[in-house]
Amino acid sequence: QVRLVESGGGLVQPGGSLRLSCAASGNIFSIAVMGWYRQAPGKQRELVATITGIGITNYADSVKGRFTISRDNAKNTVYLQMNSLKPEDMAVYYCHLLRPGDSWGQGTQVTVSS
Repeated sequence: QVRLVESGGGLVQPGGSLRLSCAASGNIFSIAVMGWYRQAPGKQRELVATITGIGITNYADSVKGRFTISRDNAKNTVYLQMNSLKPEDMAVYYCHLLRPGDSWGQGTQVTVSS
């Protein structure tokens, strides 16, 4: 099973930026569909963005124009650049390998507060 390790979370003021990273083990990363999800307290986990192996992206309406998902297949890493952060973006962010297989990272906390 692919192991996913997220990093880059933290505390940021409203309007600020953060970049999350997710490093994947194994040798299937270049063909994997990867995604970022988030879960706020008391809410269901929700899709933030996905990216295919060739870079086709998809975003939740709530983050379009503010977040950018990208990947570096040479480094087995997927990124989430988050700009213009809002308090409602505060959540635990999870990296997810959608296919082939199904793996989740342990999550990284993003706190947006002044």
